[in-house]
Amino acid sequence: MLTENPTTILFITGAFVSNNCWNEWKTFFENKGFKTLAPAWPYKDAPAEVLRQRHPDPQVASMRLAELIAYFEDIAKKLPHKPIIIGHSIGGLIAQILLQRNLAASAIAVHSVPPQGIMTFKFSFLKAGWGPLGFFTSTKKTFLMSFSQWQYAFTNGMPEEWQDKAYCESAIPESKLIVRDTITSVAKVDFKLPHKPLLLIAGSTDHTIPESLNYSNYKKYSDKNSITDFKVFPERNHFVLNQPGWQEIAVYIQDWISKLPTQSLQ
Repeated sequence: MLTENPTTILFITGAFVSNNCWNEWKTFFENKGFKTLAPAWPYKDAPAEVLRQRHPDPQVASMRLAELIAYFEDIAKKLPHKPIIIGHSIGGLIAQILLQRNLAASAIAVHSVPPQGIMTFKFSFLKAGWGPLGFFTSTKKTFLMSFSQWQYAFTNGMPEEWQDKAYCESAIPESKLIVRDTITSVAKVDFKLPHKPLLLIAGSTDHTIPESLNYSNYKKYSDKNSITDFKVFPERNHFVLNQPGWQEIAVYIQDWISKLPTQSLQ
C-alpha cells in the first residue's frame, strides 16, 4: 500500500508545545514508508525559546479553535489523498473533527481533549486546566505555563532534569481562547455518524487528560459498523510524545494502521 503511492500522515500538535515534538515520530514513520507533515500552528513557526520570548504574544492570543480547525482542514484538503491524521491533546480533538468531516483516511487521537459535552471532575484535570483556561485574566495575552505548572500538567513522574529539558525544548505560550473554545459547540462531534477508523490512546498517569476522560470519549461513539478502538498505556503522562518509551506507542499505531482493511483507508 505504501510503495507506489505513499500515504501521508498529518501530525497535529496540541496546545502549549512546539510542533518539534513530532520530529522523531516523523523519522519513525518515514522509515516505514509514509510521507509526513507536522505543520506548526499559525504564528508558531519558530523555536520554543523564541516563542517564549514573544510572550505575551497578541497574535497567538487572538487565535480561536474554529480558525485552527479550518487551518488544518485546508492542509488536509490540499493533499492528493486523504491523510492519516495523528493528533495529540487539542490536536487529537481536531483529528476527531476532521475525521467526522471525512477528511481523513483514519485518525489516531493521542490523549485527546474530548469533544463538547464530555467532562470529568477529577481533581488532576481541574488543577491542570485551571491556569490555561485563564479565567479572570485578559484573553489579549497568551498563557505560558510556569515550570511547576508544566511539571504537574505535562511531565509528572519524570526526573526533574528531564522535566527541565522538556520545558526548555517544548513549552510555548498559548491562546486562552482556543482552550476555552474546546468546551463550546465548535468542538462538537456527532458520535452517532459512521466514520473512518479511529484509535483513541490514553495514558494511565496523564493529569491533563485522564485515562477515564479518554475512555468516556471512546464510549460515546455508537456506530457499530465503524472501527473505533481504545488503548491505554501504563505510566504515560501528557508529555507522551517525547516521554522515554514513546517508540512503543508509535509501533502500536503503525501496527494498528497496517491491520486496517485497505478499503477503509481510501
